[in-house]
Formats: sequence, C-alpha cells, structure tokens
Amino acid sequence: MDAVVVEEDTYLVLGAKPVAREMHESPERTLEEAESREPEIPGTVLVLEGSPLRLLAVVHDLDEEPSWREEWVASALVAVLQEAEARGIRSLSLPMLGTLYGSLEAQRFVELLREALGSTWLGRLENVWLVVPTDVPRHIFETLRELDVDLEC
Repeated sequence: MDAVVVEEDTYLVLGAKPVAREMHESPERTLEEAESREPEIPGTVLVLEGSPLRLLAVVHDLDEEPSWREEWVASALVAVLQEAEARGIRSLSLPMLGTLYGSLEAQRFVELLREALGSTWLGRLENVWLVVPTDVPRHIFETLRELDVDLEC
C-alpha cells in the first residue's frame, strides 16, 4: 500500500494517536501554541510523509453542527485523487469519508466517489482499497465497477 487516507477534522484531532512525550517547554507555552494554531480548511488534504504516505482528508469542523458537509467530502475525494496522481501513488487505502465520524450515507459516499473518479485524470493510480464497515451492503458498489480503477472492498 503506497498511501492511506485518514478522515480528519480542521484541528487534526480525530485521527491523532495519543503519544506521551517529554515536555521541554512550560505547560503555559504549550497551551499558547495550541490556542494560536490556525485550523485547516475543510475539503482539503494534508500529506504526512512516511511509509505508507498518510493523506489527511479534512472533512470535519468540530465547531459546526453537523461537523461535516457533503461538499467537503466531495472536495477531499478529488484532492486525494489529485494528490495520489501527482505523487505517482499506485495503491491507496480509502475509508468511506464522512461515514465514520459523520452521518453521510454509504450510498451517497459511493456516488461522490464515482463523481470524483470520473472527473479526475488517473494515469498512475491502479488500486483503490475501500475500507468498508461490515454492515454496508456490497451491492451499492456496483456502479463503481465500470470505472478504470481496480476497486476492492
């Protein structure tokens, strides 16, 4: 797997893994830095280098209710595919964005993914591994089969 997509929010806390680190600064300074941090823009993708590459799809704003919007998911899907193409990624693990921490319907996610795949030129991306909860009916993915990308659920 060349890259893994992670569902994320504007302050990057949903996908964060808690890590205990030794503090070299005062707690006050650490708190100041956290409070002054600018939020990421919903619908965008951030890249964390490593193996595999991590693509952080910002589809939630925890200050909003609901925390997600369909247009943010759609924009993030296109941005993920464009980033994958720009970096020569051949295989990608993709969760059903907006369904893990949000209430986006699985069928609607599939429609948004189909639109993103249909509108994005993909010369290098060969495999997209969809991370699908076990309770999602597999027949909703049939509309993706005709696209020129190997999709596995």
